[in-house]
Amino acid sequence: MKKSAFLRMILPLLFIIPQISAQEDENKPYIPWNNGKLVVDEGKRYLRHENGTPFFWLGETGWYLPVRLNRDEAEHYLEQCRKKGFNVVQVMVMNTIPAINTYGKWALTDGFNFNEIDKKGDYGYWDHMDYILKTAERKGIYIGMVCVWGSPVKQGKMTVEDAKKYGEFLGNRYKEQPNIVWIMGGDIPGDIKPEIWNTLATTIKSIDNNHLMTFHPRGRTMSSTWFNKAPWLDFNMFQSGHRRYGQRMNDINYPIEDYTEEDNWRYVEKSLAMEPTKPVIDGEPSYENIPQGLHDPNEVLWKDHDVRRYAYWSVFAGAFGHTYGNNSIMQMKKDGIGGAYGAKKPWYKALNDPGMNQMRYLKNLILTFPFFERIPDPSVIAGDNGVRYEHLIATRGNDYLLVYNYMGRPMDIDLTKISGQKKNVWWYSPVNGSLKYLGEFENKITHFIDETGYRCGNDKVLIAIDTTKDYIKPEWVNLPDAQEE
Repeated sequence: MKKSAFLRMILPLLFIIPQISAQEDENKPYIPWNNGKLVVDEGKRYLRHENGTPFFWLGETGWYLPVRLNRDEAEHYLEQCRKKGFNVVQVMVMNTIPAINTYGKWALTDGFNFNEIDKKGDYGYWDHMDYILKTAERKGIYIGMVCVWGSPVKQGKMTVEDAKKYGEFLGNRYKEQPNIVWIMGGDIPGDIKPEIWNTLATTIKSIDNNHLMTFHPRGRTMSSTWFNKAPWLDFNMFQSGHRRYGQRMNDINYPIEDYTEEDNWRYVEKSLAMEPTKPVIDGEPSYENIPQGLHDPNEVLWKDHDVRRYAYWSVFAGAFGHTYGNNSIMQMKKDGIGGAYGAKKPWYKALNDPGMNQMRYLKNLILTFPFFERIPDPSVIAGDNGVRYEHLIATRGNDYLLVYNYMGRPMDIDLTKISGQKKNVWWYSPVNGSLKYLGEFENKITHFIDETGYRCGNDKVLIAIDTTKDYIKPEWVNLPDAQEE
């Protein structure tokens, strides 16, 4: 081959190689545990890493991931979660007792005797669980490990001795895995078989004290009711659930008032008012495209604007993050297989649902500002905060404030609640993350009206910042990525 011909072939490749490298760098996952393990911040309301980096929990409920997705499907699902800004995926390690996965492999091959659980040449149930954890690790995602769902425990399929053996197995197998959060319970009240949950939790903690632990309770209940003083419980979780206002359906012992079922911010307030103070999160709010009330597929479905409302209400009330859910994704609904709760869309198509793709805007907003000083502050709203869908909710730091307005109702905001003689003000869209600069305002109670109208789902966040601070610049039309980096 002539030298000139060879150069014509190789020169274009020399320009392509750097472009490939740049693309790889751009898509390189953010690995949060490079900042050290997760711990509870000294203020007892938020999570952070050992080096002080804040951690905003943006969770996704992939409950059936370990049992219904194969390796390729798990890889695709976790990659999509990463791209959409999720940093936690909550799963059921065992959804039943015994549990079986998509490969036809059983979790308990010899009851709760795990001595010979790993067989050479066999890709067993726990090998698949290992694969999921390692895949999530590569992508910078924590796995919230619900060790066993509550229903088989309620049915008596796990004894205290079984819980001890299972806890020893889990603790020893995964204590070095960096991307784990342990979750006891699983849609069950804490006063049902509490001896099982305490044994499982304390056994794991005796082996692995490097990972945080919580309890996932029944709908419309919160872990703090039963376990707030338990040494093993690092943070509280509540399940605001899938009911609409007034849809009580014979439940008893609500921690919040009747006809406030959708007000998940009330659970945050209740939990944070307890002693000792522990961080709290809504670990299961209403899912996108699930029937209101859950069980009747003919009911109205919860939509993207509903899941946004649950997210902003709970976080602005003081939660350290939020978990999103989707009817098709949580059960990994597949083509040709009937779905529970009226689900028809396969899980991989539901990944395109609008609510799932809007959650990252909340995470980005909160991480734009000083993290640990943020508090809920209803007094920012001058006058009536409103009830139900008209409820306004405010959170602030020392020099910034945020007000979530679900209906687009007129509101009076007390700009004196933060520092600064003048304030820069914006509207922020939870739908697409866009910013609209409203101008510079005097330091006083000010009336704000969203000219786009008053209606459910026309939600906006009002942002006000001391003009001496530059967290956001007036010329910006959206926020730069603040994904904890």
